[in-house]
Amino acid sequence: MAIRVASVAAIGAIALAACGSSGSGGSSSGSKSGSTASSGSAGLIPTNEVRTSDTKGGTLKFGTVDDFDSLDGARMYYAVSWNFARYYLRTPLTFKTAPGDASTQLTGDLATAPATGEDNNTVWTYHLKKGIKYEDGTPITSADIKYAVERVFATDVISGGPTYFLCILTKCDATGASPYKGPYVDKKGLSSIETPDAQTITFKLVKPFADFNYLMQLPGAAPVPAAKDTRDKYAQHPVASGPYKIQSYSPGKSLTLVRNTEWDPSTDSVRKALPDKITVVEGLDSQDEDNRVLSGALDIELEQTGVQVPTQSQVLRSSDLKANSFNSVTGFLRYVSIQTKVKPFDNVNCRIAVQYAIDKTALQTARGGPITGGKIASTLFPPTLQGYKAADAYPDGPGDHGDLTKAKEYLTKCGQPNGFSTVMASSNKGKGPKDAIAVQQALARVGIKVKIDLRNQSTYYSNDIGTPSNVKAKDYGLADAGWGPDWPAPYGFVESIVDGRAIKSSGNSNYSELNDPKVNKAIDDSLAADGPAAAIAAASQIDPDVMADANIVPFVYDNALNIFSKRLTNVYITKAQGMIDFVNLGVGG
Repeated sequence: MAIRVASVAAIGAIALAACGSSGSGGSSSGSKSGSTASSGSAGLIPTNEVRTSDTKGGTLKFGTVDDFDSLDGARMYYAVSWNFARYYLRTPLTFKTAPGDASTQLTGDLATAPATGEDNNTVWTYHLKKGIKYEDGTPITSADIKYAVERVFATDVISGGPTYFLCILTKCDATGASPYKGPYVDKKGLSSIETPDAQTITFKLVKPFADFNYLMQLPGAAPVPAAKDTRDKYAQHPVASGPYKIQSYSPGKSLTLVRNTEWDPSTDSVRKALPDKITVVEGLDSQDEDNRVLSGALDIELEQTGVQVPTQSQVLRSSDLKANSFNSVTGFLRYVSIQTKVKPFDNVNCRIAVQYAIDKTALQTARGGPITGGKIASTLFPPTLQGYKAADAYPDGPGDHGDLTKAKEYLTKCGQPNGFSTVMASSNKGKGPKDAIAVQQALARVGIKVKIDLRNQSTYYSNDIGTPSNVKAKDYGLADAGWGPDWPAPYGFVESIVDGRAIKSSGNSNYSELNDPKVNKAIDDSLAADGPAAAIAAASQIDPDVMADANIVPFVYDNALNIFSKRLTNVYITKAQGMIDFVNLGVGG
């Protein structure tokens, strides 16, 4: 999931075998009303839930510099969108609402419980709870979930979200294309999804997929009533299945949610639904957004990517502000994507030259330094991901400022001894512009001239660098990027960003268009492995093989210092999202 969001998805300290504490209801066994985050040497490392409360009422106020990538569950891939969507969308399964390792555990949402894979993990059956309804009072049935999954196949209309379903529910061709084109073309639907009754749905896969339960928490699995599907316009008003529904939405300006009176809390052990109303003010300046939270005009920042440098200094000097702040490891990797289909980066030596020329300390500083920017990165896998091994394929000497001698050596090897010109794409909001400037200044030291193209944040990943034809047309040789796991397993991290079969014509997340048979095979072997240990062993070669291709320059293992208002309750970090869990926040009435 992109730090866009997924965000798949995004995991803090990932635990595939998390301890078995109950996480329903948004509270932890060790938290007490009025408890605060603990202070640590690295800032503010949260341990317990802050200000546990069941008080209902009031308006919860979010702010953001830009818009959601989409409100349509099938089209969203920003981590914050996945987090926020649980207000108005329910899925067959979801992650438990609790701090700590419990937040990486799946629990039933629309379904009664996670399924057990049958026939070598190719058959998965779920039973829906009774009495669940949409905002208009219509019952939610298994057919609605089947239809929602089928929509994901309509990639010519519904694009931008994860597409894991395509090649496990149908047999794709060598290019990764499914023969099924979605319900708008084929009204018969998928025979691999069976709905024998309104409460039962069975998925019959074309190959083993041990992680299938994780797909049932993706927002693309949220039910969609076929009669209300407005196709590419559905994001304007997706039909609510959660405790809130959309009252109004003006893209880029504002969003307001109000209570869904058809939601039955007796069917939902996950959501407290405390506020009466939830508002999102969009289009704010980044520093203004910080200031509004500090003043109490807003309760929380939607992005969850960290405050600006002036605010960081202000927070770290104040014990009062620290008590309303979390500095957490997000589980995301920040990196520069080098586009292998854009000259001269089709030459691996030109890519290696950039690896050595990058000043990672400058990038870390641009993002807020080691406390809130994160630790210097040198691997594809973040340290929070199972299977991580410390390594550095391109050591750059003391201080992590780069090795200019090596950079010039590889420029000569790639036939560009005096450097060359290229374009770097980056988001126009948050820390994106600073990232781009740090790269521009670092590469200039070896004669690589970088023109910066800042793009709208809400469409940056899905359209600007997520459409290969646009990348080539704009001559984007470099792109600022971030990624976290879509779910807590190695496959959930690597498949979208380095699997050559995952390259798509739009909504692409394999930005560099890497298509290495060795990497592809290791991904398959990891998914088909018998048990977590074998899966990790099979995935162990992915990191060194990707780094040898030099298409990704990891520079920071992400941290984020986020602030919230004094009135906010039930505040904790969910490792499943790598940020503050939105779903049970309250405002004290």
